[in-house]
Amino acid sequence: MDVTLHLAQDPEADELLGRSPLAALVGMLLDQQVPMEWAFKGPRTIADRLGADDLDAHEIAARDPEAFAALLSEKPAVHRYPGSMAKRIQQLCQYLVEHYDGDASAVWEGVDTGKELLKRLEELPGFGKQKAQIFLALLGKQLGVTPTGWREAAGSYGEAKSFRSVADITGPESLAKVRAHKQEMKAAAKAAKAAER
Repeated sequence: MDVTLHLAQDPEADELLGRSPLAALVGMLLDQQVPMEWAFKGPRTIADRLGADDLDAHEIAARDPEAFAALLSEKPAVHRYPGSMAKRIQQLCQYLVEHYDGDASAVWEGVDTGKELLKRLEELPGFGKQKAQIFLALLGKQLGVTPTGWREAAGSYGEAKSFRSVADITGPESLAKVRAHKQEMKAAAKAAKAAER
């Protein structure tokens, strides 16, 4: 895995995401309740604070939970909820160590079908169905991981030429389109809720 991603809109952060499967998974895990760029910049910030060039699942899994939470809480914090996200990142890394010998790419390498890959992603701590489908779409659209039926398994996120999620961000223009789509979805959900009253 060595591609150019544009999810953090920061060259150093995006470089790490493009070459490190674990960084990409951690960025996806962080992508909730904060702007996308902030979430995907997180892995680079964590690596820098660990004094490393990459993230290592074995090392993160073995760290003292309080010290790791403190590391994510340093200003600027890695996430709006650095303590709970530190715990989730460690749970993800512990799972990868137990099931994949710490190799994040083993989650998708050699998987024959999109359905099987979606199942594996959904088994990751912190990954519900939607997050798993978005990451599956990212793998297929930008990282060259295209098992049979991956678009179908990714649901609407797998659609070609759509601007629904981080899987579709290739630069500032597509980021603006994805952001506009998310705002439309929020407005529609708000209107539907108001109509129920």
